[in-house]
Amino acid sequence: MRFTKDHEWVVLEGDVATIGITAYAAEQLGDVVFVEVPEAGKTVKKGEGLAVVESVKAASDVYAPISGEVIEGNAGLSDTPETVNAEPESAGWFAKLKVADPAEFEGLMDRAAYEDFLSTL
Repeated sequence: MRFTKDHEWVVLEGDVATIGITAYAAEQLGDVVFVEVPEAGKTVKKGEGLAVVESVKAASDVYAPISGEVIEGNAGLSDTPETVNAEPESAGWFAKLKVADPAEFEGLMDRAAYEDFLSTL
């Protein structure tokens, strides 16, 4: 699992990346009430908006931590958006991408670097 400074996480299996938000991000958002995940076939570049998450506090964009083509959005989140709060770094994932450039994954922070980053906030 790798992380961004925008609090997204990525798990890479072969050329498929699963993307979600970190436990820290879910905690900051508060109770998630709505999630809009991307449609399969959408192409995103690193840093572009990938999904939208709304909580009782605010609406936030989730940015693509790497470039690729969406092969699946987590449709279950439309019925149970609270999964993002309950299991942000597992079942609360937002999308799966077919990765365009695996080197982008290598440029992301590992867990130790992300924890260090959080300590500066």
